[in-house]
Amino acid sequence: MALSREQMAKRVACELKDGFYVNLGIGIPTLVANYVPDDISVMLQSENGLLGMGAFPTEEEIDADMINAGKQTVTARTGASIVDSAESFAMIRGGHIDLTVLGAFEVDAQGNIASWMVPGKLVKGMGGAMDLVAGAENIIVTMTHASKTGESKLLSKCELPLTGAGCIKRVLTDLAYLEIENGTFILKERAPGVSVEEIAEKTAGPLVIPDYVPEMAV
Repeated sequence: MALSREQMAKRVACELKDGFYVNLGIGIPTLVANYVPDDISVMLQSENGLLGMGAFPTEEEIDADMINAGKQTVTARTGASIVDSAESFAMIRGGHIDLTVLGAFEVDAQGNIASWMVPGKLVKGMGGAMDLVAGAENIIVTMTHASKTGESKLLSKCELPLTGAGCIKRVLTDLAYLEIENGTFILKERAPGVSVEEIAEKTAGPLVIPDYVPEMAV
């Protein structure tokens, strides 16, 4: 069974390490803030100028002026800082983000990512994604494995305009966790109840399948 958005965010949160500075992109990545393990301390950064973002607020905690890059209301953890966008992007461009979690429309076997434009459709735009993929060494893309019409988002070559080239090494979808090496997707984990055959069928790019593919813990 495919993972829910919340389960995807929970699995990505397993990649967080104590002391990390982490940027969460718009969409599924924002949910990661709700699943930070209790035994570690991370600082979540939003490119609109919040360092130290907390989980989504309860109704009693909502502050309409406290928002993330997707204009969702958020909380600020103890020790948070609010800065202007120039300082926030200086942090991103200076390579001070330990992990970036992004959504995408497509990722290909060369590690290219397309996440900002679909010709003929109204999309919010680039945002900080181009800076993030250029300034971060450690990026996880989280997205559905296929589009609503069943077309694979894991391709041999991206068909949409690129956000960044050769920058993606890890992808977490609703069906699988994969790594990208030497021009191929390598299947590392599968969602509970999802078969290797289904993943292979919905992966358009070259796929390496090890002899044993464990189910991910979510």
